[in-house]
Amino acid sequence: MPKRNDRVAPPAPPSGWELRFGTKEAAEGWEELVKAAPGNLWRAWESLTYGPEDLTILNRQHRLKGELGSRMVQGENLEQWQYEVTGGGRIWYCPDPERRIVWVTYASTAHPRATD
Repeated sequence: MPKRNDRVAPPAPPSGWELRFGTKEAAEGWEELVKAAPGNLWRAWESLTYGPEDLTILNRQHRLKGELGSRMVQGENLEQWQYEVTGGGRIWYCPDPERRIVWVTYASTAHPRATD
């Protein structure tokens, strides 16, 4: 729950998707990206709210493969995707088409070791 002096998060755009953090670590990583690459993160936010499963957006987002290709979120097994924010910075997320929510499951300025 936001507190006094916290940043105000933008609402989902009309006919867009709402972004929510799936983990505490994702929320903390998002804040790291805010400080390190605010312009790139803004473009990532726009892409995820308007087209979280769009493969044509700047070649920056794609579905993860293998064991990382799906994740259990809120009792649902959802596809897991990745958005490349910077050369190393990544966001992993799970679109929930029924609720039009994008669950951010990982965010960091560092390249995730799991994809090496």
